[in-house]
Amino acid sequence: MALIPLPLERLLRQLGKLPGLGPRSAQRVALSLLQKPEALAELQRNLADVAAQLGICEHCGNLAFNGRAAPVCEVCANPARNTGVLCVVEGVADIWALERSGVFTGRYHVLGGVVSALNGVGPEDVRIPQLVKRVRTDEVQEVILALGASVDGQTTCQIITDRLMPQGVAVSTLAKGMPVGAAVDYLDEGTLSLALAGRQRVA
Repeated sequence: MALIPLPLERLLRQLGKLPGLGPRSAQRVALSLLQKPEALAELQRNLADVAAQLGICEHCGNLAFNGRAAPVCEVCANPARNTGVLCVVEGVADIWALERSGVFTGRYHVLGGVVSALNGVGPEDVRIPQLVKRVRTDEVQEVILALGASVDGQTTCQIITDRLMPQGVAVSTLAKGMPVGAAVDYLDEGTLSLALAGRQRVA
């Protein structure tokens, strides 16, 4: 007889694939939930709600509430945001971090990753073509590249800069006060505020 029931084994495998969870962490999470049936039931409801009610913003790639006719996130739906300035980020968590800083009033563009030769991720595998099209059609005046200071992040910045140069749009990066190797969503609000205020034009 198998020591771990098959449904639990499948759950452990799935949890173990999540960022920050290895096999042992997945086991602790699963056993904790099994010991609290009410917590497991609430988690099931929350996961079902997220699957049913959340989508991807058709403009920027941010998370969006599906209650609207077309999925549009809160930032893109806000008429008070500056449509002439786009902040390019790797993922949704970076938007949350920048919004906590409270200093950026423009809109965002989520790439959904960065270009990485080692991982076989090219410029067409992230949302760079959509960014170029958006800059052209939305009459964007400035693009702020808020990507991490890793090699892949800087490579992606250079590719975007090269593709946007023919558009005549100003391209800037966050101030170099960002620690080397740092990811945007790990920076505190003060560091992000200074980085945004001290951004440097690259094209």
